[in-house]
Amino acid sequence: MTKTIALAGNPNVGKSTLFNALTGSHQHVGNWPGKTVEKKEGRLQIGDQEILVVDLPGTYSLTAYSIEEIIARDYIVNNKPDAVVAVVNASNLDRNLYLVTQLIELGIPVIVALNMTDVARRRGIAISLKGLSERLGGIPVVETVGNR
Repeated sequence: MTKTIALAGNPNVGKSTLFNALTGSHQHVGNWPGKTVEKKEGRLQIGDQEILVVDLPGTYSLTAYSIEEIIARDYIVNNKPDAVVAVVNASNLDRNLYLVTQLIELGIPVIVALNMTDVARRRGIAISLKGLSERLGGIPVVETVGNR
């Protein structure tokens, strides 16, 4: 049985870059908000498990205003993926965590992909993965650098 994982997060945090790395796809990526304006799908095989990975447009919250935010919200709420990977910018954690807390409240399993950690380190920002996980109720937090 195929599992579905949705990639969600604010605009321009590296969702599509992570999507390409996971699925071997070549979706065009850009360093400006709003690059992805529709959901994209790709597949990943881990052992016997097939995983459908869905790259959602960027959204700051589940209170949707733009068409991109509506697409992301409706997919998560209506399709109920098996898990959501919340891709967050390690350099701008405060802004990114609002969406993460909303996703957790939906009751869907959430994994935080703390992306752009290389940039955060260069800016002198250090984040404890364990500490962040504990503050978010024990959900998994992993460090990623999407372009590597």
